[in-house]
Amino acid sequence: MTWQIVAMFVVAAVLTLIGAGLLVSLSRPSGPARIYVFRMVGVMALAAGIVLGFSAWSMQQWSVAP
Repeated sequence: MTWQIVAMFVVAAVLTLIGAGLLVSLSRPSGPARIYVFRMVGVMALAAGIVLGFSAWSMQQWSVAP
Protein backbone atom coordinates (compact mmCIF):
# COMPACT_ATOMS: atom_id res chain seq x y z
CA MET A 1 0.00 0.00 0.00
CA THR A 2 1.53 3.30 -1.07
CA TRP A 3 1.60 6.43 1.05
CA GLN A 4 -0.89 8.11 -1.31
CA ILE A 5 -3.50 5.45 -0.60
CA VAL A 6 -2.82 5.64 3.13
CA ALA A 7 -3.26 9.42 2.98
CA MET A 8 -6.56 8.98 1.16
CA PHE A 9 -7.79 6.56 3.84
CA VAL A 10 -6.74 8.95 6.61
CA VAL A 11 -8.49 11.94 5.00
CA ALA A 12 -11.57 9.80 4.35
CA ALA A 13 -11.67 8.75 8.00
CA VAL A 14 -11.28 12.34 9.21
CA LEU A 15 -14.04 13.63 6.91
CA THR A 16 -16.36 10.80 7.92
CA LEU A 17 -15.79 11.39 11.63
CA ILE A 18 -16.27 15.16 11.30
CA GLY A 19 -19.46 14.70 9.28
CA ALA A 20 -20.86 12.14 11.69
CA GLY A 21 -19.93 14.32 14.64
CA LEU A 22 -21.73 17.31 13.18
CA LEU A 23 -24.84 15.26 12.50
CA VAL A 24 -24.81 13.74 16.00
CA SER A 25 -24.42 17.21 17.52
CA LEU A 26 -27.80 18.11 16.01
CA SER A 27 -29.46 16.09 18.76
CA ARG A 28 -28.94 19.05 21.13
CA PRO A 29 -31.32 21.99 20.78
CA SER A 30 -29.87 24.94 18.86
CA GLY A 31 -30.87 27.77 16.58
CA PRO A 32 -32.18 27.33 13.04
CA ALA A 33 -29.04 28.73 11.38
CA ARG A 34 -26.80 26.32 13.26
CA ILE A 35 -29.07 23.40 12.41
CA TYR A 36 -29.00 24.32 8.71
CA VAL A 37 -25.20 24.73 8.58
CA PHE A 38 -24.42 21.62 10.62
CA ARG A 39 -26.83 19.55 8.54
CA MET A 40 -25.41 20.75 5.21
CA VAL A 41 -21.74 20.51 6.20
CA GLY A 42 -22.26 17.24 8.05
CA VAL A 43 -23.94 15.51 5.13
CA MET A 44 -21.35 16.81 2.65
CA ALA A 45 -18.39 15.79 4.83
CA LEU A 46 -19.89 12.37 5.49
CA ALA A 47 -20.54 11.79 1.79
CA ALA A 48 -17.06 13.03 0.82
CA GLY A 49 -15.45 10.71 3.35
CA ILE A 50 -17.39 7.69 2.12
CA VAL A 51 -16.66 8.41 -1.55
CA LEU A 52 -12.97 9.04 -0.85
CA GLY A 53 -12.80 5.80 1.11
CA PHE A 54 -14.31 3.89 -1.80
CA SER A 55 -11.83 5.56 -4.16
CA ALA A 56 -8.87 4.67 -1.95
CA TRP A 57 -10.04 1.08 -1.69
CA SER A 58 -10.40 0.89 -5.48
CA MET A 59 -6.91 2.32 -6.00
CA GLN A 60 -5.52 -0.24 -3.59
CA GLN A 61 -7.25 -3.08 -5.44
CA TRP A 62 -6.03 -1.85 -8.82
CA SER A 63 -2.45 -1.50 -7.62
CA VAL A 64 -2.26 -5.13 -6.43
CA ALA A 65 -0.87 -7.48 -9.06
CA PRO A 66 -3.13 -10.48 -9.78
